[in-house]
Amino acid sequence: MLALSHALSPNMKDKGHYWTVPLDAYPTLNQAAVVISKSTQRTPRASSLTLSAGPKARLCLRTTGSAFPRRLIKVNWEAFWLTVRLATLVSMLLMAIGIPIAYWLTYSRWRWKFLAEAVIALPIVLPPTVLGLYVLMALGRRSPIGRYWESLTGHTLAFTFEGLLVGSVLYSLPFAVQPFAASFSAVDPKLLHASASLGQSPMRTFRRVVLPLSKAGLVTGFVLSFAHTLGEFGVVLMVGGNIPGVTRTISIEIYDQVQAGNYSSANQTALVLLIISFLVLSIVYGLNRRGGAVGLWK
Repeated sequence: MLALSHALSPNMKDKGHYWTVPLDAYPTLNQAAVVISKSTQRTPRASSLTLSAGPKARLCLRTTGSAFPRRLIKVNWEAFWLTVRLATLVSMLLMAIGIPIAYWLTYSRWRWKFLAEAVIALPIVLPPTVLGLYVLMALGRRSPIGRYWESLTGHTLAFTFEGLLVGSVLYSLPFAVQPFAASFSAVDPKLLHASASLGQSPMRTFRRVVLPLSKAGLVTGFVLSFAHTLGEFGVVLMVGGNIPGVTRTISIEIYDQVQAGNYSSANQTALVLLIISFLVLSIVYGLNRRGGAVGLWK
């Protein structure tokens, strides 16, 4: 494999046929040039070779001759907004799923409840690739879930955005449930007893007393699950793969840029993710400090 400009060069001894690799078959290749002369002029032959290679294969040449050319680096906004969409949906689903689970963990007196707590907290210590492998097997064509989903939609959950959503919910589950449960358990039991003495049902007490007093914990769980989903890699790669516009998230984009040697582009993309994560965590700790809420974990 060689550059198109080399294939078109008259100095090539082998004048055989060549095939142009499609641009969407590989990550973007950012090429650079070395200044070997202070001359501001290029020969007509050099200019024609650069132009004949096409806009995607042209080298970045600087005509001032004194410094290395600066490259304009752009963030892959398609991958960025797909990641934001994924994180938002995951956080919303975890609000609907995590609150009932946290309620049960807080008020249940089941003897073996600690086993359920261990299962929920497992993604914190389990390698993401291991969790992603089991999720992929559970959603694949050979699994009952995969076959049922394929019968409804015509395709499996694996390597789709929906499958990525399922894996992300499981991976971020403890980051929502544990702050929820910690905030519920911090509510003064005297308030619960007072509500019960007034004839209120446990569910009505939960809605009217526990939830309003647990706002900071709910916001913490929502924000943490959002931030955690932004930085996913192992589960995303195992369950969703690397399909542009479908499953390629910002973390996979950074990985592709590093693999292609585009360290400057990877650095800028990672910097955007770093700033967002810092702002998200600042909001969490600011809310906890202002509202005197419990810590992030139970």
